[in-house]
Amino acid sequence: MRKYLILLALCAVFLSLNACETLSNRSAGIIPPDMTLAEYNPESVSIPTVSSLQQAIENCADGDTLYLQTGVYIAIPSEFIEHLCGNCLEARTDVTASTGFRILNKSVTIIGKHRDSTILVTGAGYGVYFENAGHSNLLHLKVTGGIRDLDGAATDAAVVVRGTNLTVRNCSLSDNTDRKDSVVVGIGGLFGREGAEIDISHSAIVNNGWDGIALYKGAAAIISDCEIRKGRGAGIGVTWDAYCVARRNDISEYWKGIGAFGTSVVIAHNNLVHENLGWGIIGTGQSYLEAANNVVYHNGNCGVAPWSQECRGRFVNNIIVNNGWRDEWVCPCVGVWNYGSTDKWEFYNNLVWNNTAGNYKDIKDQTGKNGNISADPLFVGENDFHLQPNSPAIDAGFGEITDTDGSPSDLGMYGGTSALK
Repeated sequence: MRKYLILLALCAVFLSLNACETLSNRSAGIIPPDMTLAEYNPESVSIPTVSSLQQAIENCADGDTLYLQTGVYIAIPSEFIEHLCGNCLEARTDVTASTGFRILNKSVTIIGKHRDSTILVTGAGYGVYFENAGHSNLLHLKVTGGIRDLDGAATDAAVVVRGTNLTVRNCSLSDNTDRKDSVVVGIGGLFGREGAEIDISHSAIVNNGWDGIALYKGAAAIISDCEIRKGRGAGIGVTWDAYCVARRNDISEYWKGIGAFGTSVVIAHNNLVHENLGWGIIGTGQSYLEAANNVVYHNGNCGVAPWSQECRGRFVNNIIVNNGWRDEWVCPCVGVWNYGSTDKWEFYNNLVWNNTAGNYKDIKDQTGKNGNISADPLFVGENDFHLQPNSPAIDAGFGEITDTDGSPSDLGMYGGTSALK
């Protein structure tokens, strides 16, 4: 497999979409495979150049790597007809959408200098679109400036993935806020579609117009150590038959926190879910949800809820406090609301306390049963969810779960084997 390095220089933000000059007068170059990036000297090495990031992507062979210098890279959007709809009852529905940067039918790695200084402005619904792109990577850059498609069935997001094993590290998928009056949905952060296998970590998904991360038909994702903040829809929404492991994420300022829908499977461990307008964590449809060692704090309505008779799962080792600060909207202003079947859920060793309209609704008070308690968790500070030494949540966890040192697990996001270090 050919292993070239591709180096792109600065594309000034004031230039038009059709012209991408650079400060070094060299838009992009393919470095010979026997040369390292450190050895590259544009004054002494003659290399072929390309005029845009998209051209550089198209020039890549399977397995090539693009190194992007500090700068703003502006896409020229392209409309296309998608013959599969990611979120329609009838999958074979044509959808009109647009792409910014396109990676098709080959593995490509794109690496920026830093997510604050290497910026991709997409101007499209599917900002960076991976389709059948093998094992691809997106590292150390920002994807922004999307434009909402008029077709409401288009699954618009900063990054959209189909048929690809994609790793995303240290990226910012942010400020994609364009909306159309005729379309309810906006532009999300990262959306997984048919055949997507996504591993995203240490990234910021902030200030977008729809779900932070959404997984549709046949998608799977591991979501770790991300900030997912400020948008409409859900911070993490998993539907159809998708599969998700979400751990150590900070999810806030959405309509809703983490949701398992359809026949999906969601494993949510050690997340902070707070300051959302509606619910914190729910399972509905025929989904399976395991929520363990999360802090569900100060959400507008209910903290957690089984939301259908068919869904199943367990809530274990969670701290569910101070929820219900706004008028009832999508669920009662309580800690735990049961709108499902109690015989399909396990509810062990949770701390539920100080929720506005009560700690439990449509389920018997679980305090004193199966290790569940109700007391001030004694957080270290207002925005510091570590536990004070005398916290009742220390060593109060379910017996099968230990802390990383092998001791009985603490409740909340700093307990259990997946805890924040």
